[in-house]
Amino acid sequence: MTTPPPQGNPFAQGQPQGQPQGQNPFAQGQPQAPYGQQPGFPQQGGAPFAPAPAPRRKLSFKTIKNIVIVIAVGTAVIGGFIASRDDANTAAVGDCMHRGSSDDNNPDLEVVDCKDSKAEFVVLAKVEGSFTSLTAESKCAAEAKDFQYSYTESGDGSDFLLCLKDYTK
Repeated sequence: MTTPPPQGNPFAQGQPQGQPQGQNPFAQGQPQAPYGQQPGFPQQGGAPFAPAPAPRRKLSFKTIKNIVIVIAVGTAVIGGFIASRDDANTAAVGDCMHRGSSDDNNPDLEVVDCKDSKAEFVVLAKVEGSFTSLTAESKCAAEAKDFQYSYTESGDGSDFLLCLKDYTK
């Protein structure tokens, strides 16, 4: 028959044989703290650890710059759309027009309400297509007998002719 091995660490030199393994021999009488708690702190109820708050994510300069660009482009598109709603290309027969410029090459016609004091011309005919000044006069004579002015616009995807006369209130 064999004898059981002695209790404790046989390789530990200078330790008393009755010391249980895994404990600090230098603890000097401090009581063992429960699992998840440090010695010297009172035990708190509930979970051993409070959930850490999620860190707030800061916006980077690049993200802020991209947001500003998107807002600026959106504003430009919306502004362009609003500004173009009253251009000559949106005119229809019976609409009143206002001349925004005194330049004959670019009169800057815009649609206005006929009750507005700015109303100067009324549209008698609108013809799609590209016209020279000579063909515009003959086309307006055929479309609207009492026209006084012709206005042609080409480019921007829409070529058309407006036959106009003075608006009388």
